[in-house]
Amino acid sequence: MAESDWDTVTVLKKKGSAAQSKSKQAILTAQRKGEAVETSKKWAAGQNKQHVVTKNTAKLDRETEELSHQRVPLEVGKVIQLGRQNKGLTQKDLATKINEKPQIIAEYESGKAIPNNQVMGKIERAIGLKLRGKDIGLPLDSDPKKK
Repeated sequence: MAESDWDTVTVLKKKGSAAQSKSKQAILTAQRKGEAVETSKKWAAGQNKQHVVTKNTAKLDRETEELSHQRVPLEVGKVIQLGRQNKGLTQKDLATKINEKPQIIAEYESGKAIPNNQVMGKIERAIGLKLRGKDIGLPLDSDPKKK
């Protein structure tokens, strides 16, 4: 250890923190020294501007129309129920036959379901009755245009 060589160490001055470099005094000092200083104003910086009422928000608030999804007509629900009963199927049997949950069949029969063409097509094929268009309740194979 006695032989260890001690070198001189130079400690460089640390640069100021970000807060110091952003202060007005630091900016003025840098400008006096002739250094390039870039400043930019950030819009709404440091303010809670997320709850500002805009024109669109006010327009939506004035909107009085009640918007809701279209439901399956009760007439279609009755046709499903009659077709299912004519085939001797329970809601669970029909649901199993078309690979859907029994709850789906119950919703369609009560008129609470949002119409889905894929499910409606499956039910039509299973019970053999049309559920869409003008010919609701007619057998699938009867086409009035062919007559």
